[in-house]
Amino acid sequence: MKFGTVPLDVLERTRFTLPPDASCNGRVLCGHTAKQPGIFIGASSWGDKSWVGSLYPSPTPASRFRQVYPHHFNAIELNATHYAIYDPDTMTSWALPAKGRDFRFCPKFPQRISHYSGFRDVGHITEEFIQSVRALGKEHIGPLFLQLGESYSPSRRKELYDYLSLLPSDLPFFLEVRHPDWFGHDRERSQLLDTLHALSIGLVLTDTPGRRDLVHMALTIPKVMIRFVCHQLHPTSFSRSDEWGIRLKDWFNRGLEEAYVFIHPNDESALPTLYRHWHHMLRPDQMLHSPPVQGGLF
Repeated sequence: MKFGTVPLDVLERTRFTLPPDASCNGRVLCGHTAKQPGIFIGASSWGDKSWVGSLYPSPTPASRFRQVYPHHFNAIELNATHYAIYDPDTMTSWALPAKGRDFRFCPKFPQRISHYSGFRDVGHITEEFIQSVRALGKEHIGPLFLQLGESYSPSRRKELYDYLSLLPSDLPFFLEVRHPDWFGHDRERSQLLDTLHALSIGLVLTDTPGRRDLVHMALTIPKVMIRFVCHQLHPTSFSRSDEWGIRLKDWFNRGLEEAYVFIHPNDESALPTLYRHWHHMLRPDQMLHSPPVQGGLF
């Protein structure tokens, strides 16, 4: 089950209207439309058998999902790096199907760092991870994001902030926090936003039904990463998406430079339909690939 999902009866009672912009957004949105804003929409896996025929051409075996994925999406939330650090050769091979495409990998920090270290003595692991990511190629590296566990509270902020300050400045980073105290206390929230702004690190917006406090609407850099968790093709999945479409277009008009949207339905079979909906809203000028006829890829 995806983080923050709720039973259907609770879902239908939940108020999903997006909150107003955070007051800090004015310091990163210049008020002028970015010349060529980047819009990147993707999933958190290379594919699912249910996508074959509806998004991927039929037949596409699971062994080919990684090669086919960049022909349909232009970003991926790379969760594989949360569980292992891959050697540079492997990462280079993953980037090959994206060659020549405006495609971004967004790798998640290894859990050895984010969940089990307390950010103590992780310099060598971090360096290994960073070098692995660099093998994707500069043109394909999107934000690397550090996801903290729900138990990591602001009481341990010093260790976190010290760690973030040591990250290389030539790569983009986002932080995802989940403990309620990060947003339940004005002082902690303000310090978090100010620190990330000073370090030029983004703050992930996690839009999930059971944790509306994480829809903080705060931008610490002129980029945004949205992790959109929804209940398959329930009407709220579309109404919530539509609200994001309106808000993102407003942010682009005010200077947002890049948006990364990763769709997380509870059932992967819903993803092609949801992806088309987001794509139509945000990238109407870009044609989606339709599945070719039988055997079209092989």
